[in-house]
Amino acid sequence: MILVTGAAGFVGRHVVAALRSDGRDVRAFVRRAAQLDAEVALGDMTDAASVRRAVEGCDTVVHLVAIRQGRREQFDRVMVDGTRTLLAAARDAGVSRFVHMSALGTSERNKDLVPYYAAKWTEEQDVKASGLPFVVFRPSFVFGRDGGILPTFVKLANLAPVTPIVGSGRQRIQPIWVDDVAAYFAGAVALDAALGGTFELGGPDAVTWDELWVRLKRALGLRRPSVHVPVSLMRLNALVTERLPGNIPLTRDLLTMLERSGDNVVTHASAVQTFGLPLVPLDEQLRQAA
Repeated sequence: MILVTGAAGFVGRHVVAALRSDGRDVRAFVRRAAQLDAEVALGDMTDAASVRRAVEGCDTVVHLVAIRQGRREQFDRVMVDGTRTLLAAARDAGVSRFVHMSALGTSERNKDLVPYYAAKWTEEQDVKASGLPFVVFRPSFVFGRDGGILPTFVKLANLAPVTPIVGSGRQRIQPIWVDDVAAYFAGAVALDAALGGTFELGGPDAVTWDELWVRLKRALGLRRPSVHVPVSLMRLNALVTERLPGNIPLTRDLLTMLERSGDNVVTHASAVQTFGLPLVPLDEQLRQAA
């Protein structure tokens, strides 16, 4: 049995589907009832008893839970403390493999930029020190039709007469299709060559933000100009939008990450070399989302 935390989220739904396609038994750890092709365990990362119940009887854990916005204490409570609770439960249950989702850009150099990076860095260190056989993935921006940031980009491109691009537009990103991310996780639950590895995940194409918007508008059949908006101006906008209810794509922390963490691209090809998976090119990702 494989426990997947955060199974009802954008990436989680695809990971569950990939594991089930491989014929694996999956237990989905979710906060509220969800329609998933898996056994469902209700609970919360901040509720140690529900975490222990969810892990019981599992031989593998795939840990996807994260938050994107909030106060530092919320990141510590949900991500850092929640992961420590999960690791302790996994050890007690005799789990033989722990597959953890981190994020590209997580590093000792970046850990003090924003609470998200700090939590991800601490999680990685705790996973590696846990004594459990582990695999850590650091995905770049995850694109898909049904979640993540790409649908927001598509809506913006369709509705805005001028496309706002944060900053210079010269920083590079390397988006990866959500089904490719799911395939990596599904492969990691059985591939012994991956154990002990920290793998950066990106798609086949690294592009600047300027080029991304050109390609997206081409996929949508749009001819609209772009304008570069200073980070300082976007930060004022984020000060308002991040206080709105729901999962807001633009926050001051995200702007800090974009401004100060540099290119969000893969620095080594170990994931491609170890897993040998075919990856969806960026233009095809954009075409599927158009």
